This record gives sequence, structure tokens and C-alpha cells, in this order.
Amino acid sequence: MSSENPSLEPIKSKYRVQFLDEDQLDGLQEATLQVLEEVGVKFPYDQALAILADHGAKVDFESQIVKFPRDLVHKAMESVPRNFVMGARDASYDLQLETGTSYFTNDGCGHLTVDFKSGQKRDSTKADVAMMARISDYLPSIGFYWPTVSAQDCGATSPLHELDATWNNSVKHVQSVTMLGKSLAEYGVEMATVVGGNKEEVRRRPPLSLTICSIAPLMQDKEGLESALVLAEAGIPVTFLSMPTLGTTAPATNAGALVIGDAEVISATVLVQLASPGAPVCHSIMRGWADPRSAAYVGYPLDAGTPYAPVEMAHHWGMPAFGAAFGTDSKELYTWQSAAEVALDPLLIGLSGAEIVTGLGLRDTYTTLYPEAIILDNELYQRARYALMEMEVSPETLAVDVIAKVGPGGHFLSQKHTRKYMRHSVKRALAQQLDAESKYRDPLEVARERVTWILENHQPEPLDKSVQVELTRILEAAGRLVD
Repeated sequence: MSSENPSLEPIKSKYRVQFLDEDQLDGLQEATLQVLEEVGVKFPYDQALAILADHGAKVDFESQIVKFPRDLVHKAMESVPRNFVMGARDASYDLQLETGTSYFTNDGCGHLTVDFKSGQKRDSTKADVAMMARISDYLPSIGFYWPTVSAQDCGATSPLHELDATWNNSVKHVQSVTMLGKSLAEYGVEMATVVGGNKEEVRRRPPLSLTICSIAPLMQDKEGLESALVLAEAGIPVTFLSMPTLGTTAPATNAGALVIGDAEVISATVLVQLASPGAPVCHSIMRGWADPRSAAYVGYPLDAGTPYAPVEMAHHWGMPAFGAAFGTDSKELYTWQSAAEVALDPLLIGLSGAEIVTGLGLRDTYTTLYPEAIILDNELYQRARYALMEMEVSPETLAVDVIAKVGPGGHFLSQKHTRKYMRHSVKRALAQQLDAESKYRDPLEVARERVTWILENHQPEPLDKSVQVELTRILEAAGRLVD
């Protein structure tokens, strides 16, 4: 059984592509400030309204709409940390967010699973969360784990059961996307404290974070605000994620949709900084499009444009960015569409410099899990990682002396230099795996075989029994409260 994880393989690159120039970034930020000051954002949570009013925001308590003087916004944003640590159970897997490194996660919060053994589609369960945590724990492309699907067999406390399943099957950082509401957040912090050891260690190396979605256009989610304030007080990172849809919940222009999204993210960030200055926060905007004939959601139109612009907007504010990649609209596992829609994503998001990125492994617009899909998406990720690596140019790799020794018309097979480097000169792709007769195998068959191998052979370091007991106690207490 494997008890050691391969080292993480984030995308690291000295290369950068600038999708927006400074004038465009300034224009977007100015539009956001204007919307915050003149239009406002709805905050349907009394505690949030009180905090904002106490610090000088213009609060209409009846409509729950808050308008933000730009001086207040700028002052609050000064306390947002540009980088911070996302801790892990195993400290060697801590993520130090920094320029030039992009850590990816799987996609999350799906609700359907195509059973790996039977092939039947069914509702997702806690066991699926645990299975994907173990697979993601093994893959060096996955820097941290989102519960890939929801634990629908666990009722109202499913977000806490998802944390339990993850910490029992992975040593990596876990980021919830469902732990919303004050009670669930408080229990989540308690669980993180048990895993981390104490409150001080959780603040220093938080093993948990949370993604919180706003409601376009220009509304915050009450339960999301409750969770954000609880986690910020504990020093646990949150990502504020806006998902505007062009033509329905946002203007039908890319720039207008980005302004909507930015106003939602920045207004929530200001609240958290006023309540807990210095609280770690990530910025994220993930746009969708409305089909002009049916109004159906479209994730990857031909003119999807720059999903990397929000990364630059985050950095322009001085915040770390949570970028978007993968998440194909393909309903099936292994189609031209499932690769074509997302093939450029990991390369370009790496060039944009996003600190953290979602998300490998789901199909049908982030809803359906085929366990082997993460192996297919991992292939696209690794192609991007290798493409962005810096090539080593040295006397050894230039091999001029070897070239001179072989000369015109010769061959290099007999050279020691060739024997040294040939073994690693080609990294076999998923489509280049050989069978016993040295013929290329079906990539899907290889992907399924790898899932089977991981589940049979990889076992992360288990939690201490005392920690498992405490997590179970917390789950039982949360269940009684909900019941």
C-alpha cells in the first residue's frame, strides 16, 4: 500500500501574458467603484448591515442595500493580504500562495455520479466524496481538494460530512463549497481546530477554506455572509466568487459582466476586512452566457473571450486570484467536446498567474462525476505544465561535444549522454501507453485502470484515532441541532 504522496506539481512559470492593459484595468476598477458608490449591493443579513453602517457605509436597513463611499473601499482593501498560506494535514503539502505558482483543484459540488463499477447514474454520496478525496490526494496535479460531489445521503449536515470524508482520505488542504450558514461554519471551524491542533495553529496554517458565491446581480447570500464572518474571525481563508451570466444576471457585454462580478466580490471583501482586518480573502469571477434563443446556460461559447481577465482584476486590487478552468458542458465522459472546450484553459490560466484554480474532473456543466474523468483532465493539466516549464540550457544539455563526436551522418544511440537522458526525454501521454505487444492502448481504458490502481494501492496517512473520535462527536452534535 502507498503511504507516501507524490510531491505536488503546480504550474510554475516565469512566462506571463497580459490580457488587459493598465488603462483597461483602471477603467474596470473605476466602474466597480462607481457601482458600489451609486448603485449599491444588497446585504440580507442584519449583522453585516450593522458592521457596514458602523464604518461609514450608506445603509438602507429597509431595502438592505448598501452603498460604499470609495474612500471606505480603498481603506478596507488596504488590509487584504496579497498572499497567505493554505495549510494541509501534512505540512509538506501547505500551499504558500505566491506569484508565479498556480495550484489547481478538482471541480466541486456535483450532485450525480456515474458509478465506477456499474456504470449507472445515481445521486452522489459521502462515499463518493471519500473516493475522490483519495484519488485527488494521490494526483500531484491537485494542490488542494474540493469535495467533488455532495454527500446527499447525509442531509442538512452534508457539508460537515464532506469535510470528515476528506480529512479521513487526504492529507491536503480542503476547500468547502457548501458550508454555508453560521451554525455549519462554527462546526466547521471546530472540526478544523481538531485537525489543526489548536486555534493558533489554525490561524497560522488553516487546513480549511471556503468558497462563497454571491447572487447576481449585486446581491450577497445571507448564509454566505454568516459563514464569511465566522471564518474570517478564525483566520480561515474565504474566496468570494461571483458567477454573472451575460444577458440575464449581467449586461450582455464582457466588460459589464466583469463590473457586476467585481462589485459583488469587492463589497463582500470590504465587509470581511472591516469586521476582521487582515482576514485572508481570494477574488474570483466565473462568467457564464445565456443562449439568446433559449436563455439556457452556456459555459463555453466560441467567443468565451478572456476568462483570465478576472485574475488580472484581482491582482490589480492587490488580492490573490481564484481562476476558472475545466468544467466542460459535455454530458458524456469521453468526447471531442469534453477536451476541446477546456484544452487551452490550464495553459492560459497558468500564463495569467492565478494563485489557485478550479477544477478538474466533472462533466455536464459541473454536475456529473465520472471518477476516471479526473485522469483525463489531469492529462490536459500536465501538458500545460510541461509547456510552461523553463527549458534547461547548459553545456550539458546543449551537448555540443556529443554532437561533435557523432558528426554528420552518424547516430546518437551509442552515446553515454543518450543513455543518460533517453529514459526521460519522452514523457508518455495517456494516449501513448503500451500493451504487452508494444501497441498503443485505449486511453480511456488506461484512465480507468489508473483509478482502480489508486483506490487499491494508495492510502493516505490516517487521522489519529482521537481526532477521528472528535470529528464524529462534532458531526453527531451538529446532527442533533439540525434535527
